[in-house]
Amino acid sequence: MKTVQLCFLWHMHQPYYTDPVAGTTSMPWVRLHATKAYFDMAHLIEQFPDVRATFNFTPSLLAQLQELATGSVQDLFLDHAQRPAADLSEAERAFLVRHFFAANWATMVRPFPRYHELLVKRGADIRGQNLTRLARQFSTQDLLDLQVWHNLAWFGYGAVARHPKLASLRRKDRGFTEEEKQELLALQRHTVGAIIPFYRKLAEAGHIELTTSPFYHPILPLLIDTDFARRARPETPLPSRFHAPADAQAQIRNAVAFHQDLFGASPVGLWPSEGSVCPELLPMLRQEGLRWLATDEGVLARSIEAAGRSWHRDADLYRPYRAGQPGEEVTVIFRDREISDAFGFVYAKAAPGSAVEDVLSRITDIARRAPEDRVLVPIILDGENPWEHYYDGGEQFLTGLYRALTPGSQGSTGSLNSLHLTADTISRSLEILPPTARLDHLHSGSWINADFKIWLGHQEDNRGWDLLRDTRARLIEAAGGLSAEQTRDAWDELYAAEGSDWFWWYGDDFETDYKAEFDRLFRTHLRNVYLRAGLPAPAFLNEPLIGLSEPPSVQHPVSLLSPTIDGLVSTFFEWHGAGTIDPAPPLGAMWKATRLFTYIGFGFNLEGLFLRLDPDEEALAAQPDAALDVHILTDSFSHKLRLTLTPPGPDTFTLLSAQPDQPFAETGCYGSIQRRKVIELAVPFKELHLQAGQEFRMSLVVTHNGLEIERYPRHHPIVLTVPDRDFEARMWKV
Repeated sequence: MKTVQLCFLWHMHQPYYTDPVAGTTSMPWVRLHATKAYFDMAHLIEQFPDVRATFNFTPSLLAQLQELATGSVQDLFLDHAQRPAADLSEAERAFLVRHFFAANWATMVRPFPRYHELLVKRGADIRGQNLTRLARQFSTQDLLDLQVWHNLAWFGYGAVARHPKLASLRRKDRGFTEEEKQELLALQRHTVGAIIPFYRKLAEAGHIELTTSPFYHPILPLLIDTDFARRARPETPLPSRFHAPADAQAQIRNAVAFHQDLFGASPVGLWPSEGSVCPELLPMLRQEGLRWLATDEGVLARSIEAAGRSWHRDADLYRPYRAGQPGEEVTVIFRDREISDAFGFVYAKAAPGSAVEDVLSRITDIARRAPEDRVLVPIILDGENPWEHYYDGGEQFLTGLYRALTPGSQGSTGSLNSLHLTADTISRSLEILPPTARLDHLHSGSWINADFKIWLGHQEDNRGWDLLRDTRARLIEAAGGLSAEQTRDAWDELYAAEGSDWFWWYGDDFETDYKAEFDRLFRTHLRNVYLRAGLPAPAFLNEPLIGLSEPPSVQHPVSLLSPTIDGLVSTFFEWHGAGTIDPAPPLGAMWKATRLFTYIGFGFNLEGLFLRLDPDEEALAAQPDAALDVHILTDSFSHKLRLTLTPPGPDTFTLLSAQPDQPFAETGCYGSIQRRKVIELAVPFKELHLQAGQEFRMSLVVTHNGLEIERYPRHHPIVLTVPDRDFEARMWKV
């Protein structure tokens, strides 16, 4: 009788959405997946004690579960859900209408009549529509029901089984109250907080094995050396070489330490991010106490072919291998791509019973074709995203499968009668079926096409790697002058920027409505490196790497100005011809913005620069201690005009300046500023080291307790040229 060790490895992963400097998270996916896939998968396998599996959690996901459970971060989507529907501003109403249908419509919206009704009311395609006008069609009750359904639809079968209130709310369907909404959100918080203890309990009982990935989910071979990408694809256009094996080691070491602290035991297995491996990785794993890793069968095929042998899938795939130099050897297993991908992309479209039968039939065929009497079948895939595509979250399919895999169960089918099949953890399976084969060569590649094309090679990808390299180099230069805390925090932010997910969305491989937000988060982590280290962040980190289009929010000056700096708009013509920045927050933007100013104007004469701000006093009152930095950047200098926004001031503003790669220092204090009805200020060009015809860039940053809360313009600094005597003549001709 053939013996089969069936090894499920469910990989749970989310990128690090948190901005730890601001204490905010702008994406809801950790919280929403927690109430669905993360809880469901633990709940279901708990029902089948004879079916054991391996669960892999990225530390970046676990850290965010902790943050959400303790309430230590401000959650953008949760803020919009918690706010009483009657108190929502126009921008908040537009945000709900734009973002609160973020779910699989076929399986998570249409099955619920009220949620589907609201989607029909909004429409499926809102591109080019005025979201404010569209949101006005929604009543307060519509918006309250939308707040509830956006969160209720993301509860999976595990939480619904344990909390009857959830089923009651689903039956009610509409007309929810604010009290019911708050009760729902309380259940959500409870479920998020239960995830880590739940999995730890299952692991301590020996029911599951818990493994890890490098901390922020980087592509480890590319951290070691981006030139490794050419091993799989010699034609790949490369960025300037990024070579940081120490970072790869740190991402592994930090992951192991965090896992041990959280679960009380060190992991012995690793799912490297996206199954990405290379020979240079193996000694790093042994050094951190890891004994095995998993990757894709495509990597095995390329490895065998590179060693001069022919690839025979039936004979080669279903066994563990030893790889690495003597003393540095690690066991490697390779996922069955066909079955694993069927879980993710095929079985959601099939009847649950048929899908179960197909899995069992495939396993039987594998055992029959394998030349060995004992085989190891690894089924490795994403453990969270597939279930959105199953109409019941995958409950019937997984229940039927686990029941069939339970020894002696009535659910077992005849196709397994010829096998001795055990569903077990990877580590236990490797004890039963240790590696006897050896790989003399390990191919450098990932689970996708056995290469690294997704994360490197496109112009956007390569620009990201260049920014990463330059930021790392600047951090190393500054290291000698930093405290231990600054050093730790700055490196943590760099490691977060090394995560693979930002690069996943660069280029033209994949599309998402939130592509711009992934880009912003990548650049936020890089900016935070500078901020943590007390260094001025380069202005180009404010510029998107993707081809982001935004409504024109800036009008340039068309005439010279001569305003009286008195805090009053004396006449209409005083600021006529000035440039303007639209201060309105962009509708549907990923981060909540407040309209702090009703007008922002700027301009110049031949001697100096002028700025006018019309404050929204009520909005500013909600931001005590707010300040404004006017950034003025040239190739030779970076300047900040710093002023308080707290009434009744300011009476003066401070000029801070820095040369490239130097910290800012105060260079002057000026009284050419007044606040009465508006705020007006003037600064001479000579104080900014600017001359006629010289180009400079300007942006306005509002801070609160040193943290950025608003930026004008939102994405790109304004590019201006110091005027000369022919300025108005040129503008007239235009």
